[in-house]
Order: sequence, then structure tokens, then C-alpha cells
Amino acid sequence: MTHRFDIRVYYEDTDLAGIVYYANYLKFIERARTEWVRGLGVDQARLKAEEGIVFAVRRVEADYLVPARFDDVLTVETELEVLGGARITLSQTVRRGETACFAALVQLVALSEAGRPMRLSAGLRAALAAG
Repeated sequence: MTHRFDIRVYYEDTDLAGIVYYANYLKFIERARTEWVRGLGVDQARLKAEEGIVFAVRRVEADYLVPARFDDVLTVETELEVLGGARITLSQTVRRGETACFAALVQLVALSEAGRPMRLSAGLRAALAAG
């Protein structure tokens, strides 16, 4: 299932050339991942408090395809690719209409508060698999 999250490009998101500054795409996809997890019923603050699990980005493969500009409305599409024991791989695409502007493959890892990889609980795996 594809999760969609809309974002408008503000002036602060652009560079001197008037296009979205490259690092801001990472912020856009982070927001979309947060909303994807929230939409699956996972409260990340509660997850940390009750299970001691936090998510961290381990790897990002990013392709900048077409520039987005001030006042564009973009849609971030998020899809679950792989759900492992402690790792999650997502495909995320930022689109302006039908045009893909940015695409990324993002690998997340579940970590304990000590920063060690931690297996996902059965309940959390089930919730993420539903997305």
C-alpha cells in the first residue's frame, strides 16, 4: 500500500536559484515517514517509552530527478519494501503531479536507547506490515 503526504514548497525551502535545496528533500521524506508510521497507529513516543525502541536512518540512496520550485505542491509517496528483524527498507518518491522530482531508498534500523540494534516486536511488525 502506498502512503501519500502532501507538502507545499515555501520560500525557506529554496536556494538562490529558486529551487528546492537538495537537503530539504530529506526533511520532506522524514515528515512523510513520520506520518506513515502515525497512520499505521504507531505512536513513536510511546514506542520509545514502553519498548525502548527508536528508529534511525542507516542508509539513504537518493536520486534528484527534476527540480521543484517555490509554491509547488508536492506529494511524498512511501512504500514498504522490506521488513526485517530490526531493519525496515522504504521506497520514497517526491512528486509534483505525475512528475517524479526525487526518489530515495531509505533503510531504517530499530535501536535501543543504548544505540544497539533491537528486534521489532511482533505487534510492531504486524502494524508496519499493514502499511
